[in-house]
Amino acid sequence: MARAVFDAMPLEFRRLCDGIVIQTLEFASDETLDHMGIRDRFGLLGLYHGLDVTQKSIMHAPQQPDMVFLYRQPILRFARAKGEDLARVIAHVMVHEIGHHFGLSDADMHAIEAED
Repeated sequence: MARAVFDAMPLEFRRLCDGIVIQTLEFASDETLDHMGIRDRFGLLGLYHGLDVTQKSIMHAPQQPDMVFLYRQPILRFARAKGEDLARVIAHVMVHEIGHHFGLSDADMHAIEAED
């Protein structure tokens, strides 16, 4: 479903995401949750891991690809609890995490969403 959601996004947006690996896992690892100070394993829907484009240069030699993690069980639970369409939740989480790839903070993205 995440692949279908990504494929439905505008082509220009997808082109800007070239090289980002999108991976779906059941939950974030305990290590990730601990690092972020999140106690509830349902408390994290997605995560961007990598160096955002504002910090990269020609001299940047990536050790790993930039990655977006989608956490399946928390996303499913969130969609059910909010009565939201699952594909919309996946798209929202995916775009939010990809926003971090472009150097946007959570506050930046919340401000953008508030404008809609």
